[in-house]
Amino acid sequence: MKYSLLCLKEKLYGLINKSNKKKYDIFKLRSVSVVLLMLFFMHSMSAQKEMETENDYKAFNASAHLKNMHTWHGFVVHPGAIFATSLEYNSKNKKFTAGFWGGASFTSVDIPHNTSGEYVSANYKEFSIYTKYRFSDTFFIEAVTHNNYTGVEERGDELHYWSYDKTQGYNFVDINFGYNITPNTLLYLATIVGGGSGDYETQSDGSLKDSWTQYFEIKSTVWEKEDYKLSLFAGGAWSFLTDKTFYTESAGNIINVGAAFSKNVMIGNYKLPVEVTAMWNPEKEITVLQLDLTLF
Repeated sequence: MKYSLLCLKEKLYGLINKSNKKKYDIFKLRSVSVVLLMLFFMHSMSAQKEMETENDYKAFNASAHLKNMHTWHGFVVHPGAIFATSLEYNSKNKKFTAGFWGGASFTSVDIPHNTSGEYVSANYKEFSIYTKYRFSDTFFIEAVTHNNYTGVEERGDELHYWSYDKTQGYNFVDINFGYNITPNTLLYLATIVGGGSGDYETQSDGSLKDSWTQYFEIKSTVWEKEDYKLSLFAGGAWSFLTDKTFYTESAGNIINVGAAFSKNVMIGNYKLPVEVTAMWNPEKEITVLQLDLTLF
């Protein structure tokens, strides 16, 4: 009787242990399944994010601006209304950019003809090429070939778009560096290469000495709220090699001081970015107010 009870007890314990082991195996299987499902889900989300990033990447972009005038580094390049546009390529990692920038005016300026000396009308025309490489979020280098051929043919010259003869006066190259010392403050240095577009000084023996003019500007955002932003800037030019510079009448000087205010103007559902720049060139005694509308 005792033996029978003992056998029955052992069988019951065996069944319980098997049942517990089976439950444990099922629990372990479920746990592994949950972990595998979580890993698969995480992998799927990561792959989807990569696909979304891949799909969001757009290699090419274009922009268009409408301006009441065109200013640059303290210069009034054209005093009347212009339409400006750009076409550019951007690498996937957002470090490299290359593009074209062009402008054309709605109004003309009067320039003297080389032979007759009479003034003729010429519209502003520019087609420039630029490239930029960003080493980090705070430091970049860029090269720009400026091709402003306004009035070249009107004054009696033959247009050679790819000519960089320093005496012809409309093509030159500059190499530029930009560094954000803070998220709101940019230091910008531009150097004109090899005496382009008259960046030289005539020596006593008639030879031409390249100036390699330097332009340095600091621009800082001093106030910002929502999409409203106010920035102040100041820029000057000098040469280490000659007294004359590309930007100044004689020696180096402060040539570009002012403020830029930007905001978005809602026209129905369309958001129109607007920037107004007040620029003062103390050397040339020029003061202007530039309006820039970003159409797209």
